[in-house]
Amino acid sequence: MLGWLYRILLFPSPAINFSATEMEAYEKLALKTTEDGLIEYNLPYAKFRFLTYLSLQGLYVFHGSNHTAIHTFEPREQTLFNGRWTNAVFASSDPHWPMFYAILNRSRLKGSFRNGCILGRRQKYHFYSLNQSTISNDPWTEGMVYLLPRELFSTPKPGLISFDEWICHDPVVPIAKLRVSKEDFYYHNKVAAHNDGEPLFKTWLFYKARTTGGKIK
Repeated sequence: MLGWLYRILLFPSPAINFSATEMEAYEKLALKTTEDGLIEYNLPYAKFRFLTYLSLQGLYVFHGSNHTAIHTFEPREQTLFNGRWTNAVFASSDPHWPMFYAILNRSRLKGSFRNGCILGRRQKYHFYSLNQSTISNDPWTEGMVYLLPRELFSTPKPGLISFDEWICHDPVVPIAKLRVSKEDFYYHNKVAAHNDGEPLFKTWLFYKARTTGGKIK
């Protein structure tokens, strides 16, 4: 039942096929970073494809931030998808969701924003929504997607609806980082505008109808 609702209301993660040439290029690039861990991306493929390929290797989780020079992630008190408080470093095994946090300029937020990567039985589903005041406030910037060691993280106990959240209760040193902008975000034309104060379910219910099919501005 929930899977049926997800398919109707939300957008699935993209299905990507990789050529042998593409995978070879990704393997070589992943081994090359600058002294501060920056991956100098110079490939003809979209960055979300590269990050998706890395996610399939099972070695990394991802964290997105406007801050481009984080050397150590410290646990912070935050709420899990189920509303429970925890003191942890947060990440996701799906790189699209962290990329949203990398490119969203938090200093330009006005009111609420809603987003997530939800775990279906065989697929992941995404939604990204800002209120109109934020959308009109030029909320996009460049940021970093950080690659963190997956072995240090665990997933919270699943609920009826579960998000692709991974947590670590200890400080985490990133393995590498990739600079991204709004043009790199796969869901750049699927960011909706919601009304402040409306229930989350209403945001979901009208999410697809509110996406225009044009690029985010």
